[in-house]
Amino acid sequence: MPVVVDLDVMLARRKMPVGEFAAAVGLSPANVAVLKNGRAKAIRFSTLERICEVLGCQPGDILRWEPDGD
Repeated sequence: MPVVVDLDVMLARRKMPVGEFAAAVGLSPANVAVLKNGRAKAIRFSTLERICEVLGCQPGDILRWEPDGD
C-alpha cells in the first residue's frame, strides 16, 4: 500500500488510548482500527482535521507515501 497511516505511532507518542482517541474524534473504535491497520480506502478531510486537532499534529505526521516495490 503506497499510502501508510502512522496513527498508531502518534497515539503512542501522545500516550492516548484508542478508546479515548475514538471518542474525542467521533469515530468508532472499529473505524480507528481500520485506519490503524491500513485498510481504509479513503478519509474525509473533516475527519483528518479532527484527528490532527485531537493529536496536535499535521496531516503529514499521520500519512506518508511509500513507493510500491515494483
